[in-house]
Amino acid sequence: MSTNKNDKQPGLQRQLSPMHVWAIAFGCIIGWGSFVNPGKKFLPNSGVAGTAIAMVLGALVMMVIACSYAYMVPKYPKAGGEFTFTKACFGKRAAYVCGWFLVAAYLTNVPMNSTAIGLIVDGLDGAADILKFGFHYTIAGFDVYMGEMLFAMSILVLFGWLNIVGVKKAGFVQTVLAALLALSVGTLTIAAIISSKTSTANMAPLWGFDKASAIAAYKAGTYTGVDEFANTNIMSAILATFAIAPWAYVGFDTIPQAAEEFKFSYKKVSMIMVVAIVFGCFVYTANNTITAAALENWPDLIVESSSTPWLLLAAAERLLGTPGKILVGVAVSCAVLSGIMGFYLASSRLMYSMSRDGYLPDFFGKIDEKHGTPKNAMLFCIAVSLTGPVLGREALGWFVDMSAIGASIGFMFTCMSTIVTMKRNQDRSPFLKWMAVLGATFSLAFIVLQLVPIPGLEGVHFGGESYVLLVVWIVLGIMFYIYQVDEINAS
Repeated sequence: MSTNKNDKQPGLQRQLSPMHVWAIAFGCIIGWGSFVNPGKKFLPNSGVAGTAIAMVLGALVMMVIACSYAYMVPKYPKAGGEFTFTKACFGKRAAYVCGWFLVAAYLTNVPMNSTAIGLIVDGLDGAADILKFGFHYTIAGFDVYMGEMLFAMSILVLFGWLNIVGVKKAGFVQTVLAALLALSVGTLTIAAIISSKTSTANMAPLWGFDKASAIAAYKAGTYTGVDEFANTNIMSAILATFAIAPWAYVGFDTIPQAAEEFKFSYKKVSMIMVVAIVFGCFVYTANNTITAAALENWPDLIVESSSTPWLLLAAAERLLGTPGKILVGVAVSCAVLSGIMGFYLASSRLMYSMSRDGYLPDFFGKIDEKHGTPKNAMLFCIAVSLTGPVLGREALGWFVDMSAIGASIGFMFTCMSTIVTMKRNQDRSPFLKWMAVLGATFSLAFIVLQLVPIPGLEGVHFGGESYVLLVVWIVLGIMFYIYQVDEINAS
């Protein structure tokens, strides 16, 4: 019997509609990374062709994995999602491992999105320096200014407060943001299709190029063009982006975290997940393709820039002028804010669930009596997220890697839990069984690709800083486990 002190508390309130839940999933899938990564990761690592193939394959794999989520949610309709599934099927220690890495997957996305807020303001005409005031310092070659920090922190606090004062209010704001995001990217895509300023000739090199070697040549004064650095290993180009598909699509799996707050049938979960994944695939592919098609010299812009250039903004301005910049500004603002909102909700619900089951201190499991939300867990999420503006935008890649590994572990446990639950319930569906087996296999493959350097597949695995963050997160998890081991064993 559980000895958790939170058992007698009021529960979460059922206020989320299917549209709210779709908006949460889609808003979490599409964040700042989908707008900056064409210049930072996608185009240099995989090019237009490699990125498009990787994103479509990633979406298909996520749909395979989503089958397991759709099966498990009605059987365990509680906040906690993968953590709850794993505890029921594999026990307490496995559940803790799953839950702890999921916290990393969800919570790192909030500071990751917050690092974009200053750049959005910088991209506006006449406002390039409006936030560059006060003290500043440099991290990984990027200048962090006090003004940008304060502005981003204020946004993080505001949206954290919205999550505290009620899930219905948060769901409404999330729906508006997600709808504007989809509309803005759709409009930009139509403009690119009908414009005479886009060309398929601009998309070369189709499979990306060796960014590090090209930059070294540029600094040495021997750079004559990107052609000599073009990727010839097509498989490596595809896998470089496919390996981070768990990060790219992390968000559809936030749906189970809010299961206790649904006011609709759980049978709708699978369709909501699929629609969110399809929308996400469209935005990633469209942003990347539009960027290359509209900019003839995009490789040179990447090589010659002292920091990561916001190529999509330049592409939109070339296509539509100032209205194009405004369109991208609206889209990326909605992506950033909806990502912050959605991952705040997912992170706090996961931590609430882990606390309720004794895996985290009781502090995180307290429900606000007035608003019916996990207030303390939300306050903790806000505090951790405030590190994003301090670290600056060049930390984006580190957060991407941490989110990808956390999501992969959550996917794997969910698919494995589906196999176990089907066996317990004597469910005989061959289709679902194979989807679960495939999902677990793909999830394990993602983990291997991210952690293990494989000859011939350079640029796929973690960078050095990401390994450090992973070790720090594991150490923190062990410390929390030791502190809570008696409560965990009693639960």
